[in-house]
Amino acid sequence: MGHGIGFGEAARVWARIALLSFGGPAGQIAVMHRILVDEKKWIGEDRFLHALNFCMLLPGPEAQQLAIYIGWLLHKVKGGLVAGILFILPGLVSIMALSWLYVLYGDAGPVEALFFGLKAAVLAIVFQAVVRIGGRALGNRARLAVAGGAFLAIFLFALPFPLIVIGAGLIGYLAARGGGTAFAAGGGHGSGAAAAPNSDSLLGATTPNHARAYGRTLPRLALMLLLLWLTPVALLIATGAGTYADIALFFSQMAVVTFGGAYAVLAYVAQAAVETYGWLAPGEMLDGLGLAETTPGPLIMVTQFVGFLGAYRDPGALPPLVAGTLGGLLTTWVTFVPCFLWIFAGAPFIERLRANKALTGALAAITAAVVGVILNLALWFALHYLFGAVSERRYGPLRLDLPEWSSLDPTATLLAAAALVAVLRFRAGMVAVIIGCAIAGMAVRGL
Repeated sequence: MGHGIGFGEAARVWARIALLSFGGPAGQIAVMHRILVDEKKWIGEDRFLHALNFCMLLPGPEAQQLAIYIGWLLHKVKGGLVAGILFILPGLVSIMALSWLYVLYGDAGPVEALFFGLKAAVLAIVFQAVVRIGGRALGNRARLAVAGGAFLAIFLFALPFPLIVIGAGLIGYLAARGGGTAFAAGGGHGSGAAAAPNSDSLLGATTPNHARAYGRTLPRLALMLLLLWLTPVALLIATGAGTYADIALFFSQMAVVTFGGAYAVLAYVAQAAVETYGWLAPGEMLDGLGLAETTPGPLIMVTQFVGFLGAYRDPGALPPLVAGTLGGLLTTWVTFVPCFLWIFAGAPFIERLRANKALTGALAAITAAVVGVILNLALWFALHYLFGAVSERRYGPLRLDLPEWSSLDPTATLLAAAALVAVLRFRAGMVAVIIGCAIAGMAVRGL
């Protein structure tokens, strides 16, 4: 290869990154940066951020796409495939095993108490995401306005998430194209460490030969991935496969429109899976997020839990556990296969995309809108965790979820408040908060 990085060694490093990738995209990107840039010195700081900026332009989980891109840069197509598959494999296995335990023993007292505590940690983590992303993305009034508009659009009018993304992207694109600077590039996922120059990395400062031209391999691979993704979807829809067809179509749509990271995806999934399809209840969505937060791999793997429950509760002629397993695997397939497609199809054009100020403006506006969407998600979680009864009220075009104040759970309120103070005031680590809340839940509900 010329850079002296053996493929076997790279595979072992990607497996290590996958097993350490807890805490959502920010934590996963930090782990990759620490190992690939600081520790192994395989890739320089500028090249790492260059790849991340490209992945931020794409729908879907940017951390997994970053792994695919760097794997491709180091070892061509096989490197991208291995890096991307290993990145999601631990989460796939963990969430599937926990989904089985959830449907078999979720009503047992100790298990229910454990999830009660985990929900408080999840609530605090989502609010922390609002603060963290907002601090980076909302640097002026225009961005604040976009975030506020996105929040009101989904909170008061229940507008679909894809429509909000398209509207925000259009605003940023037109503003940047017209010469405005409100959505100009700025900020990013800083590591806090001194920048490692590309020239000092094993990959070096020059572009590898396979990354300089499109060639014939990538178009063929892109076509193959497109067929692998959409053929099962088309067959399920054509055969009237019920819940499986709904799962395939919905999560394929999600893979195309969910810009802005895992928490934005969750807002979209929660709105549709709970309110439109009825695959699971609001509290169960919180349980699924708790599972994803406590296992390695992409946070978006919670979608596998959603697909599992959807198929488990409408199994057709199959045993429920078999149906749930197939539903979960189908969800994972249509969620992650497009990630490989986006990278392999677009990687050779990264420089052109990165230099396009209009596209950069669109991304910045979408990121601002995502803050408002995540705030809506946080409030939605809070209502359904803290209150035993929440009812929907309509006032013309407005739609509000209002709690029954008499149903406020004092224990849940106290536990959520403690978790919020821990993460926002004392900056406690995510693992510590999750473990602490799980123990507290067991103590107050399980004993």
